[in-house]
Amino acid sequence: DGELVRMGNAVLRAEITCPGDGSRAAEPDVTDNKNGTYEVGYVLRAEGDFLFSLALYGQPIRGSPFRLRALKPSDVPPSPDDVKRRVKSPSGSGGHVRQKAVRRPSSMYSTTKKKENPIEDELIYRVGSRGREKGEFTNLQGISASSNGRVVVADSNNQCIQVFTNDGQFKMRFGVRGRSPGQLQRPTGVSVDMNGDIVVADYDNRWVSIFSSDGKFKNKIGAGRLMGPKGVAVDRNGHIITVDNKACCVFIFQSNGKLVNKFGSRGTSERQFAGPHFVAVNNKNEIIVTDFHNHSVKVYNADGEFLFRFGSHGEGNGQFNAPTGVAVDANGNIIVADWGNSRIQGLALTSDGHVAVADSGNHCFKVYRYLQ
Repeated sequence: DGELVRMGNAVLRAEITCPGDGSRAAEPDVTDNKNGTYEVGYVLRAEGDFLFSLALYGQPIRGSPFRLRALKPSDVPPSPDDVKRRVKSPSGSGGHVRQKAVRRPSSMYSTTKKKENPIEDELIYRVGSRGREKGEFTNLQGISASSNGRVVVADSNNQCIQVFTNDGQFKMRFGVRGRSPGQLQRPTGVSVDMNGDIVVADYDNRWVSIFSSDGKFKNKIGAGRLMGPKGVAVDRNGHIITVDNKACCVFIFQSNGKLVNKFGSRGTSERQFAGPHFVAVNNKNEIIVTDFHNHSVKVYNADGEFLFRFGSHGEGNGQFNAPTGVAVDANGNIIVADWGNSRIQGLALTSDGHVAVADSGNHCFKVYRYLQ
């Protein structure tokens, strides 16, 4: 009837792509302010021109796609906070979209002599390059390791799961693109349970799929509840812990899909999140969640009660610039992938004691010696 809608829950989809090949350039997070307004947050991995598309209930809004230009940090005014911009329709008509972007450290684009990186001295091997063949990836996300010596990778833009041995040898690949049970649309998080089953968070299908160790589909859970599952982990009771990036909460399911518990909402307090990404579980069944836009890591007990948090926004020791992957070693030490400072997505500890990281920026995964 022409009146402004002052409530939330609209189906708003954002996508940032490269104009040349249409590949996905970033993963926007849509924040529903529950008052008729929405925010889109994103982090671009490189400078250049991009297309920013917004669709409301499947229909492009006026002016979409918008054109974005990412500049070198040296070309924009320095700020210690997140860069905020207002992007207007190229035609000058229509509304605007409020955006947030975490500014990358200047060293990413520096043309001066490369700084020494001691951690690269501990690199054991790397697997992959950009592509669609076996052992190639396009925007890999989550990574997990099983007790029987396998490394499992969520190859997000190729809509498949790839499995390797601990020494990087390709074993198998499974997954067919689609929106039916057993198919994958945008796999992000991945975990392996005690039976060897592979648990996959499918962001665009809005459910979690469970496959056998040889890639046969078994079940899907969370359909109708999840809005944007990102990270997934399995605790010692076999419960499937799922981080809902869009809803900013954590779901705990039984393996048959029955909901055990749910906690969290959008915000900055102890039991709130802003674009949570991945999750790990320690030997006490405590739940560790990376809170991407709050630049912190939060820890809860098995019932979802808050225990503690750590981290703040920055590049110093103990600080984060958009943390993503998380893992826990046998001693309870928490290992965190700092995406904004390194472009690393997923993180896992292999059964032979090494650290495997999903390097989405370079379309590969790397395995390092674990320096304790």
